Amino acid sequence: MSLLRIEGLSKEFGGVQAVAELSFEIAAGHIHSIIGPNGAGKTTLFNLITGVYTPTSGQIWLADENLTALSTAMRASRGLQRTFQNLQIFYNMTALENVMVGRHLHLKPRLVPALLRLPGVGRADREARERAAELMRFVGLAAWLDADADAMPYGALKRLEIARALAAEPRLLLLDEPAAGLNPVETAAIDELIKKIAEAGTTVVLVEHDMKLVMGVSDRILVLDYGRKLAEGTAAEVRANPDVIRAYLGAGAAA
Repeated sequence: MSLLRIEGLSKEFGGVQAVAELSFEIAAGHIHSIIGPNGAGKTTLFNLITGVYTPTSGQIWLADENLTALSTAMRASRGLQRTFQNLQIFYNMTALENVMVGRHLHLKPRLVPALLRLPGVGRADREARERAAELMRFVGLAAWLDADADAMPYGALKRLEIARALAAEPRLLLLDEPAAGLNPVETAAIDELIKKIAEAGTTVVLVEHDMKLVMGVSDRILVLDYGRKLAEGTAAEVRANPDVIRAYLGAGAAA
């Protein structure tokens, strides 16, 4: 079953086509990677899917709903979440509070009860904290439950951002360069976490330059070149594709 469907998607900036007539589908429960040289249109595609950019033409479907005209917030409420290559962390908050921010879609506005300090407010806060703590353990951050965000190392902050995205209970999670800047041990932890997220039922779309990680976790891989689809298939198919080797992977990739 297709969860995300992209149909004839294009985006122009001042006459330059960043994404050109792109069509593909992502099956529910899969890990789907998007790769390509710098400037291939990967981040532009993420921004189109999440509503940061409006397409010049084409459509974006999540399950049976057309998202093309919906705002970023409305797409999030439909089950679409993302992380960013450059960390978007609230450094003046604790790690736990950062994850709790991700729960806002599932918390009803409670201004009057909060002002009156009614019992239900305390209960909702406790439940949000408990769920945030569960997610921190899930992503491997149990040791940082009581930490301030600004005291955490870079690799832990990468996983913290993923935990915050998961707090919104997404159907589709877009990860933009989750292994960027990580050492081999931290990258291996991200590798396992991505698999764990998919096994738990969340569909993952991944933009990543670490080809070892991509080839190891992906059910399907889409290769972009100058905003166009160059190839699509399994890791083995993409690795052996001569067009992909010439444009991106290099001659040693098929070995």
